[in-house]
Amino acid sequence: MVSLSNHEAWARGALQSARNRAKRAGMDDSGAPPDIEQTAEKIRAGDRRALARAITLVESRRADHRERAEALLAALLPDSGRSVRLGISGPPGAGKSTFIEAFGSHLIEQGHRVAVLAIDPSSRVTGGSILGDKTRMERLARSLEAFVRPSPTGGSLGGVARRTREALLLCEAAGFDVVIVETVGVGQSETAVADMVDLFLLLLLPSGGDELQGIKKGVVELADLVVVNKADGDLVASARRAAAEYQSALRMLRPTTADWQVPVLQVSSREETGLEAVWRAVGKFRETLGEAGLAKKRAAQARAWMWSEIDDALLRAFRDHPAVAARLAEVERAVAEGREPAATAAKTLLRAFLERE
Repeated sequence: MVSLSNHEAWARGALQSARNRAKRAGMDDSGAPPDIEQTAEKIRAGDRRALARAITLVESRRADHRERAEALLAALLPDSGRSVRLGISGPPGAGKSTFIEAFGSHLIEQGHRVAVLAIDPSSRVTGGSILGDKTRMERLARSLEAFVRPSPTGGSLGGVARRTREALLLCEAAGFDVVIVETVGVGQSETAVADMVDLFLLLLLPSGGDELQGIKKGVVELADLVVVNKADGDLVASARRAAAEYQSALRMLRPTTADWQVPVLQVSSREETGLEAVWRAVGKFRETLGEAGLAKKRAAQARAWMWSEIDDALLRAFRDHPAVAARLAEVERAVAEGREPAATAAKTLLRAFLERE
């Protein structure tokens, strides 16, 4: 038996460790992920199963899955960015899913391909989606020109799933030219959707000004388009009156986009009326932005996304730091029992995190 020097043994061990890590990440010995480009080609060809698997991959929190997801996103990034990105929010009962199904079906009839990223509340027991939008958008989900993906929020802020931005890029690469992100509802933390879409649509009920007063002002200020739903039957007059009240209230707010006065439209998702007016308003808004304005907006959103990733990574690193983990329970207990101010406790943990041995 030939004996190895310590250096040779170390080199072989290091090489085998690298190969094992690459194998777990789906890469070959050269460091290139052979299956990534194959998956990317399937997505570019519109393979819905490949798209669904890719979104599952980017939603995974496993380190090896994240490596593969980042490689896939890098491969598909040049194929993204060509869709109309819409965010839709509204209070519970406004009929968001019904509106999206009717609106999406209308767009498909016009020759568009529509992807819907429907963000559901997470079950505290299983962590999965509670509502399951595929069951609430059956007609749209059956269409070959549509892709409906319910995703649990996973407890993330902003009313959107943690990896919604990445799923949006994947849908664009798959050839969907309209991508709709539906948020859980309206609240202070729901505004994150505005940081990933071209137009933020607020869907309301024909309840009049009292409802507008009950909605967080920050959400209303983010709206680029307000739509009063359920303008049918006995509610037609109420919808017309509510639309006028909303329009009057919006004039008192400073518009988020120059040269754009937020319009208030009326639709009936049940009777599928008013949908074309909504689509025309989307087009008019994008024309107002112009190509340069849209590019600037998306660039700002990409930078915000980068900093969001940095924030998340730093928070994970902070919580996983051995010195922080060793003192966290004790410091939290001191704060909870009123023995130490929160600011002092935070500085204590930050010092433990930043100290270098």
